[in-house]
Amino acid sequence: MKMNEIRSKAKELGLTIRVGMTKVDAVRAIQAAEGHDQCYGRGLAESCGQEDCCFRSDCLKIS
Repeated sequence: MKMNEIRSKAKELGLTIRVGMTKVDAVRAIQAAEGHDQCYGRGLAESCGQEDCCFRSDCLKIS
């Protein structure tokens, strides 16, 4: 997912993605707002158990 898509998703949730915030930090903020573990980019995609996370496919690519 590209950063502009992440910003749009954050906006839908009422979050603000600050200038200079990394993609990883932005995704983790969204995960927290959605009630998911903040596991994006930690290499846990295969075992996190969060099948409904909208970042799962992206996370699988970087893990």
